[in-house]
Amino acid sequence: MKRILLGLLVVIIAAGTWAWFNKSQVLLFAASHMGQHDVAENQPVVWQKGPDSPALPADKRPPNIVFILADDLGINDISTFGGGVAGGKVPTPNIDRLAAEGAIYSQAYAGTASCAPSRAMILTGRYPTRTGFEFTPTPDGMGRIVKALSDEMDSGLPPVTYLDAAVEGAPDFDGQGLPGSEQTIAEILKPAGYHSVHIGKWHLGDGPEFSANAQGFDESLLMASAMHLPEDDPNVVNAKVDFDPIDKFLWARMQFATSYNGGKWFKPGGYLADYWTDEAIKVIEANRNRPFFLYLAHWNVHTPLQATKADYDAVGDIKPHRLRVYAAMVRALDRSVGRIMQSLKDQGLDDNTIIVFSSDNGGAGYIGLPQVNAPYRGWKLTLFEGGIRVPMFVRWPGRISPGTRVDTPVAHIDLMPTFARAGGARLPAGLQIDGVDLLGPDPANPVGKRPDDAIFWQSAYYRVVRQGDWKLQVTERPRKTWLFNLKDDPTEKRDLAAANPAKVAELKALLAKHQQGARKPLYPHTIEAPVAVDKPLGVKFRKGDELVYWPN
Repeated sequence: MKRILLGLLVVIIAAGTWAWFNKSQVLLFAASHMGQHDVAENQPVVWQKGPDSPALPADKRPPNIVFILADDLGINDISTFGGGVAGGKVPTPNIDRLAAEGAIYSQAYAGTASCAPSRAMILTGRYPTRTGFEFTPTPDGMGRIVKALSDEMDSGLPPVTYLDAAVEGAPDFDGQGLPGSEQTIAEILKPAGYHSVHIGKWHLGDGPEFSANAQGFDESLLMASAMHLPEDDPNVVNAKVDFDPIDKFLWARMQFATSYNGGKWFKPGGYLADYWTDEAIKVIEANRNRPFFLYLAHWNVHTPLQATKADYDAVGDIKPHRLRVYAAMVRALDRSVGRIMQSLKDQGLDDNTIIVFSSDNGGAGYIGLPQVNAPYRGWKLTLFEGGIRVPMFVRWPGRISPGTRVDTPVAHIDLMPTFARAGGARLPAGLQIDGVDLLGPDPANPVGKRPDDAIFWQSAYYRVVRQGDWKLQVTERPRKTWLFNLKDDPTEKRDLAAANPAKVAELKALLAKHQQGARKPLYPHTIEAPVAVDKPLGVKFRKGDELVYWPN
């Protein structure tokens, strides 16, 4: 008996020792078995069909609205601005054409530097100080695993802080959503006769209160998990980012799945960007005789980095491998825009359709590609220009002259009131809308006056205001204040805070005013992640390099 117990003890000690030295593998194995769903084979989506004949000709109806949103697309990934992936080797001709045939907003800003709050601001036209939707929901257990994986990596950055106490009592992933009391653009357009369809990423909660269907969309084809294709698909080329703990988690945990109107999960009918475009074209065809709002929320170019072999071959010999895969993902995104534009033309809807293209935030530094946001500093998860300056193009042949350029700063919160006014819909009474109408009688000169001529961003204690050409950033970790004049210094190289205490005080007063009566976050942030401002992940952080912490 003693011999048996001693043997068991040796086994336990050996297993514990192995687990200690292989913590990453253990955590990722656990992640791969967390929250897995059954996924059925692909099922055809039967889209609701509009009338067989229109009540009015297309040019007499309210405009159709097609909003195409990329995910984590760097502003330098679009060749409109003279850049393009891999030093311009992969142009974006379809997105460039959309821009050239309408309005280019040269100073367009995301709602914030991460996914979900930015999307909430797009749909509601309201700041987190009003909605409480301030942080990006992450899958249950992700924070702990990312923290543990990060601790094992030699990035040179300080450790990630995980706030265990904040997790207690917080809602689960699906319950961290945009409140049903908020009014989305889909809800606002409904009384004006619009049929609204969401395709792709949602990330604003799930269930009776939070889903796209609950928030005014008549139909929703949801990205149910996060793989662009199965990892072992014969038509996929994968690029894993071994120095990024988020990437490791995604590869371990995520599935290839979609669902329609809250139904069971099933396999998409191909590479996500192409599949969603196929389905978007069906939506356009089904609704050609009535006004519609189509929100096509792509997953490209978000990790996991996956491209089709055809796109990977088409972009040519680009190094390193992950840049080539990323370039191929941009190519697929551009192809989607071209196909949507062609479909509208084929259906005779081209002239009376508003098409808007943008990205939810700037390019991510954690993919290790240094040029995605060039020439701007910072990445996703920072409020430097690289994290929040995004492409935004609006094409409406019936109203916007080709080659229109708007240099006035605009933001994602402006899209909801812009769509509402263009569609003849009324903004909700008694609900303060923070955005302004971008079109009005003269699209080259956006109408509407912002209070104090200011745009705001925040994630917990990290807060920013832009007023005119001045931009102030303040954060508690590290305790730091930056002041930039973007007219003279658009890439934020010269901090003027010490030389301009009066301007700092003036802008801090605006930040304080913005917080007066603010709604508290719906749920607390649970993680504080250090992000190098000037180096992508994969390049060693050194003492003296600048960083910020991103609370989420």
